[in-house]
This record gives sequence, C-alpha cells and structure tokens, in this order.
Amino acid sequence: MIRLSQVTLVRGTKTLLEDADLTLNPGDKIGLIGPNGSGKSSLFALLRGELHADRGEVDFPARWRIAHVAQETPALERAAIEYAIDGDTTLRRLQRELAEAEAAGDAELDGVHIGHLHAALADADAYSARSRAERLLHGLGFSHAQMGEPVASFSGGWRMRLNLAQALMCPSDLLLLDEPTNHLDLDAILWVEDWLKRYGGTLLLVSHDRDFLDGVVNVVVHIDNKKLKRYSGDYSSFEGQRNAAVVLAAAQYEKQQRERAHLESFINRFRAKASKAKQAQSRMKMLARMEDLAPLHVSAPFSFEFREPLKAPDSLLTLEGVHAGYKLEGQPDKVVVRGIDFTLRSGERYGLLGINGAGKSTLIKTVAGELAPLAGEAHFNRGLAVGYFAQHQVDMLRHDESPLWHLERTAPRAREQELRSFLGMFNFPGDMATGPITNFSGGEKARLALAMIVWSRPNLLLLDEPTNHLDLETREALTVALAQFEGTLVLVSHDRHLLRATTDQFLIVADGRLQAFDGDLEDYRDWLFKTKLADADETVPLPASRKIEAPLSRKDPAPARPAAATPTPAGRSGQKRKEAAERQRISAARKPLESRLKRLDEQMAKLNEKKSALDVQLADPAIYGEAQKDALKALILDQAYVARELAELEAEWLALQEQLETSNS
Repeated sequence: MIRLSQVTLVRGTKTLLEDADLTLNPGDKIGLIGPNGSGKSSLFALLRGELHADRGEVDFPARWRIAHVAQETPALERAAIEYAIDGDTTLRRLQRELAEAEAAGDAELDGVHIGHLHAALADADAYSARSRAERLLHGLGFSHAQMGEPVASFSGGWRMRLNLAQALMCPSDLLLLDEPTNHLDLDAILWVEDWLKRYGGTLLLVSHDRDFLDGVVNVVVHIDNKKLKRYSGDYSSFEGQRNAAVVLAAAQYEKQQRERAHLESFINRFRAKASKAKQAQSRMKMLARMEDLAPLHVSAPFSFEFREPLKAPDSLLTLEGVHAGYKLEGQPDKVVVRGIDFTLRSGERYGLLGINGAGKSTLIKTVAGELAPLAGEAHFNRGLAVGYFAQHQVDMLRHDESPLWHLERTAPRAREQELRSFLGMFNFPGDMATGPITNFSGGEKARLALAMIVWSRPNLLLLDEPTNHLDLETREALTVALAQFEGTLVLVSHDRHLLRATTDQFLIVADGRLQAFDGDLEDYRDWLFKTKLADADETVPLPASRKIEAPLSRKDPAPARPAAATPTPAGRSGQKRKEAAERQRISAARKPLESRLKRLDEQMAKLNEKKSALDVQLADPAIYGEAQKDALKALILDQAYVARELAELEAEWLALQEQLETSNS
C-alpha cells in the first residue's frame, strides 16, 4: 500500500501539504482532485522520487514498478510503434542484453546466459509486444500507416499520445496519469477509459473530466487546505459527500436557497418545452442533478451567466449544398465536409460529434464565417451575433496586455468600473484585471476569452473544445452558465458531462458528411466500440440506423433515425428501403469481425511458419548433443511460446467465426 504520514511539502515559498496523512490500498484507482496549484503534480513527483518531503514519511513497496507519461517528446526519426514499445523498458533491456550476448560468441557461459534471456523474454511477453503496441496506438487514434511514421513527423498533441502509449505499454504496479485526456478526442478518451478499467495495478489519476473520473476511479483524494482527504466511490459520489459537508457548514444558506430556486425555475421552464427525445431527457436529468448540487456551485471560486441576447432572429443561418474546407494556393481546394444542407434555428442546441480530423472544427469555422464555402451558398441573418471560441483565439491574446485592456477592445464605450466588475465575475479581481497576462495559466487565458464572448451578448455560441485547460470547478461554472444560456448553441467537446448538460441533440461529422445522430452519448460509445474502437484495421461506417435518409434541410434540421422515428413506408419501395437498411446494418456489424478474422489469419500463418521452422530444428539429432543443450533449451522455450500464442489466436478466431455465423442467421 501507499502510506503518507505527517507529510509536509514546500515548493519555493508556498506550502502545498502540511502534516498530511493518506493511506491507499493496492489495486485502488484513485482520482486526485484539487484546484490548480494545490500540489497534484508535486505529489506525483514525490511518488516518483523526484521530490522529497520536507517532513514526514512516504512509504510504498520498493519493488513496485512505476509508469508515468513523459512531458517531453524528442523529435526522433524512430518509428511511432517502436517508440511505443520503448515504454516497456524491461523488454528493451532484455533485447539489448540478448543482442550483446549473441554478438559475444558461443562460449558455454554465453549459451547459458542466452537461454536465460530467452526465458526472461518469454516471461516479458516479448513476442506479443508488437501486437500489443498496435492495439494501443489503434485505440489512441493512429492508423496503421501512421504507426510506421517517424516520431518527428507528428504534431505536439500526437506526440503526447505517443507518450501515453509508452506509459500504458510499460508493465507497472503504480500508474501515474496527469491529465491524460488533454490531447485526446472523445473516441480516444472512451478507449483509454475502457483500458484503465481493466488495469490491474494501482492507478493515481489527475483529470478535469468528471465523466472520465466517474468511469475509472473508485477512490477520490481531495487536496483541501493543505490536507489530503480520502473519499470512497467515484467522482460523483465524492461531489455528493462534499456537497453534504458544504450544506452542513455553510453560512450562506439564503444565497444557496436563491441559487436552488433559480436553477429549479429554469429546469421547470425547460421541462415544459422539452421533447421526449433521449438526449433532451438526459439533459433534464443532468439539470436536475445540478439543482441538487446548488450549494457546491455557490462555494465554487466564481460563477457567471451569459446575458440574454439582444436579438433572437429565426432562422439564424442556412447552408445550401456547402462544401467546407480550405483554399490552397496553387493547388486544388481541400474539401473536408461536403454537401452540407443545414438550417440553424433560434434556441437549438447541438453537440457535434466525430473523430479527430473528421472536420468538426472546419465546419464550426464555416458556420462562424471564418472560412468561406468552397461551393454552395451560405445565408446569414442580419441579426446574427456570433460568439466563437476556439483554441487559436487563446493564442491570439496579447501577453503584454491586461484582461481589462482586452475587454476594452471589445467594449470601447463601456465605463472602466463596469468592465472591472464584469471581470471580477470571471475571477479576475483587483490587480489581476489590470496586470499583463504573461504569467496566466492556460485555464486563466481560456476564462478571459470566454469573458470577452459573454460580454458581446451573442445569440449563437460556437464553442470548439472550450474546456481545455479548465479545472473542474471552472468547467462546472461554464456548464451551469451554458445550461441556462437563452440563445443557440453548437458545441464541440470531449467533456461528456458538458455535452449532456447543455445540448439537446447531436450531429456527427463522418465520412466527409454532416449527419444527424439520433441517440445519446451511450449510443455513440456503443457504436464506437463495435466499429472504430474494435480491434480492427479499418474504421467501419455509421450503421444504417444512424444515417439520415435525406440531407439536413430547413424543413427538417434534425431528422430522427428512420427505424425509430418514422413509420414504415408503404408499398414496394418502402419495403426495399427497409431491406436495404437491414442489409447495411448487417454489413456494418460484420465488417469489424471480418477485418479482425483476416488479421488473425495473417498472424496465425506467420506463427505456423515459425512453428514449422522450429520443428525442423528440433528434428535434427545434432541439437540434442551436450554442446547444444543451451540452444535446445532456447528452441523448446520458443516452441512453447509459439504453441501458446497459436492456441490463444485460434480460440479467438473460433469465437469470432461463431459471432459471424450468428450475424448471418
């Protein structure tokens, strides 16, 4: 177990922990919670031995293997898959020792040593290392072609995925993950979540994604007032326990009651006009939960509201036959999403789904007017007021200027005191509002960008990953504000809690098209694990039940899936469409099975060739001589390993073949 006894940790002039006690059991999956700067990363460094406690004891088994995600990735020419395998340092060490021993000669001592090394490599699952690395990289969003590309060819975000792959590749007793989802899209987050559920060691996780925490952890450790407090259960359970404590200790009872009444009033208004769609019902449940947690919202560092839009025209914009993409100088246009027919009406709230690189951001930029359509027509209402948040806007802030200066540029006619009061709502008080933002964290810069959007009173909010770098409490404040926003919302986010609480329906960008997705996030997760996140070599298209029969139009901006929301068409043509949809559904269900079976056939063929070669060597009488006993031992170990691997692959092949036959019936 991990035990911290009376630990005090000081960094510079700041005391992070003071006489803190904590006990964690082997196999616990722990979420480490606390505001930015409270000492989460320092606690990780303490466990890695990079820092030492100023006072007290930190104790855990010395034999434990510790894995963590490196923060830097050198620009190597090494292939991505080899870089991922490098995470298994024991395997790489054994491989180096074997290569050195084989190069040294064939003396009797070397032969014994080589035999031991082969045995150690078998124990380290050396011969499955490449397939394990392939599964890791596939789950993290890498195609098979990308796995062979050099590390230096990837952007910073993708290199961080490679570092995460290294950490997961490393056999470990203690896994330390500090914001592992920051550079992942929703698909990869769901895969990592599933992987961590099956992890057998002790996990210590820092994350600002509450759904991710809920899906993984069974213990929460909260850094509060320089102490470590342990809570049993997932993040939602921790929040409930902490909420109860806040209620008991609160001296702001009247303020809490006003917040509760405000949220309850909003929920009742929403309930009166909500449809029976699954996503709308899901949002009502989330809002009701937010009402129960009103005291926590009050005790958070800050809260804010989007001011009511000055105008609410209907419709806001219409896209007709639009191709969204980029004009390239001297080259053909790069079309990312084609044939968009879409009308956005006042009050609609969309969550935009799709894998990384599918075109979500390109679509948002086109709707925002930042990108001109490559084809088709875009009609924007004169009363349209867009509030657009994207990561590049944070980068465009002037680091040598203050939050007040930035807001004055947005509102040149407003009084300074009014602007300072407004910035105070976003937790930029006093000197912080008037000093340069040079030393602001990523979360503080994102808050400033949001403040500038809120001031403009938009009737259409386009938010592209607004929660990156925001801590949990700031995310919760944003969630409450967006849930009560009276305008129109289009949201791209990997934060499932935010999506559930603030959107009513989903669209998905897939295969270069914008389609309606009539379902909730659990439906999306199920589809991903049956298709893209299945152990297959290629992405499977959306099943028939998720496709729309006609493009989005101003008459029908979000058509329901045909099988669930429209009556069965009469006559022969209707029957044909129904049969075609069923065939497409069966084909989509079969595709990942067929792809995996093909992969298994290839792997078994290679292993059978290796087995045949080993059998030939073992059939040679010379191998049984006294001088060859070490070589014989190595051959027997190889034969046993190949036989075991073949048995596992054959068992999987038979199970998949049975599934395939079942899908035919």
